[in-house]
Amino acid sequence: MIVLFSLAIVQCKKDQKDVQTDPGPNPTDTTKKELTLVSVISAEGQNFKATGRILDVSRNPEINVVFNHPVDSTTITRNSVRIASSGFSGDLNLSLSDSNKVLRIRLNGMLKHLQRYTLFLTNNIKEANGGSFSGFEKEFYTELDPTPKLPLLTDEELLTKVQEQTFKYFWDFGHPVSGLARERNTSGELVTIGGSGFGVMSILVGIERNFITRTEGVDRLTTIVDFLTTADRFHGAWPHWMNGTTGKTIPFSPDDNGADLVETAFMIEGLLTVREYLNPASTEENSLIAKIDSLWYDVEWDWFTKGGEDVLYWHWSPDKGWAMNLQIRGWNEGLIIYFLAAASPTHPIDPSVYHNGWAKNGDMQNGNSYYGITLPLGSASGGPLFFAHYSFLGLNPTNLTDQYANYWDQNRAHTLINRQYCIANPRNYVGYSADCWGLTASDGNSGYSAHSPGNDRGVITPTAALSSFPYTPQESMDALKFFYYTIGDRTWGPHGFYDAFNLTEGWFANSYLAIDQGPIIVMIENHRSGLLWDNFMHAPEVAAAMTKLGFTN
Repeated sequence: MIVLFSLAIVQCKKDQKDVQTDPGPNPTDTTKKELTLVSVISAEGQNFKATGRILDVSRNPEINVVFNHPVDSTTITRNSVRIASSGFSGDLNLSLSDSNKVLRIRLNGMLKHLQRYTLFLTNNIKEANGGSFSGFEKEFYTELDPTPKLPLLTDEELLTKVQEQTFKYFWDFGHPVSGLARERNTSGELVTIGGSGFGVMSILVGIERNFITRTEGVDRLTTIVDFLTTADRFHGAWPHWMNGTTGKTIPFSPDDNGADLVETAFMIEGLLTVREYLNPASTEENSLIAKIDSLWYDVEWDWFTKGGEDVLYWHWSPDKGWAMNLQIRGWNEGLIIYFLAAASPTHPIDPSVYHNGWAKNGDMQNGNSYYGITLPLGSASGGPLFFAHYSFLGLNPTNLTDQYANYWDQNRAHTLINRQYCIANPRNYVGYSADCWGLTASDGNSGYSAHSPGNDRGVITPTAALSSFPYTPQESMDALKFFYYTIGDRTWGPHGFYDAFNLTEGWFANSYLAIDQGPIIVMIENHRSGLLWDNFMHAPEVAAAMTKLGFTN
């Protein structure tokens, strides 16, 4: 005999019961028995008793709970059975069957997509004769809702939309005195040299895409270059951070209060790209070209060999000297530093510094296969994806080859391995897929970190996939559409995509970082038109460095 009962949980009072009970096969048995769970399974077959994360549960779930003994139906209440998340408790329909051994849980309404909820069966539930139940709770994650959250655009319109919105970080939010980029959207007076190098490249995109006029762009670039001329420099190199009004150094750490050669290289990469874009027939633009040359010639790249060693050093401080003692060795984001140091007309390094210091005489090579993809350089699985971006905002990796690698192959392999890792998802994080991928340095729910397959914390960073557009145009477009349409209601903001998100933890950044926003604009443009690549590679010093270091393209 089977009797069903139903409770509309939100419509009943806490202690009110309206239950038709089934006495079961032996109503004279009054022995209290311990109540345990035989199974907890969704209508789609997901086992809630399994270890690990329960993913892709229906947004309108039906869950069947089987007990080992009949339950006391009066203990099935809105307090003893719940589906809840922070600030939310579901409106449930509950029914018992099979001599009160089977509890069916159905939700009235829909849960949010890609969100964490918890199923609670509390110890207030009792066996039919009053036997105890220890309780049960299990987190689960709902399936995604593919319905577009933002208006549909053509692919070209979407790329332009992303570039234009992201450009606002550097244009609208640029420092009002220096014009430089703030480190992040909460940095106030603090500006960043490397991120500003990406920013000056983005101004060229702004001009070419008609986000601003050429006059506006040149005026802003003049403001930036004039400020950089008077700001703190140490043997021609700028610090990592400085005050955007005064140009005085803001220490990055106690011993890092002077020159930062890596940040300086990112700025010079941007300035040389700007120089080649400018028109020497224009009096104003020709004057700006001369100012950029002066800054470029002042950088004492050879000083950073620390007295003639076959390696470049990242930092130097006027009062701490070489205390940081950090050598720049490959493979990472540092190729552009050695390339520019070799290209310098005034303070060049010898090729041996590149080969022995950066390339470590070939020890930076990898050659192993990950997910069937051979990685020419670097650590296992490639590291964070910004390695494939920062040096290549201006330096065109297309067919770029030296004795160590083909750099197009390197960057494409690195990107595809990063994506395949996310598809494999060995740590079973929520949301990772062929469309939701990209591990690189960014903010995260536990703070800033250089996310990678070897440092996977469940954090996806849009700049990783979007700045890889030249290498993986289809895969990056798939990711862009996922970020924009599928979860854009949580990821899209006034300056483009927020920095990162962690669907497993239900965390979405509200931050923007210059070093993450800049490559999005620049690398999408390199994919679309090659604008920044064409201008940087046009510099005569670049061609000289190619020959000097043994590069071909």
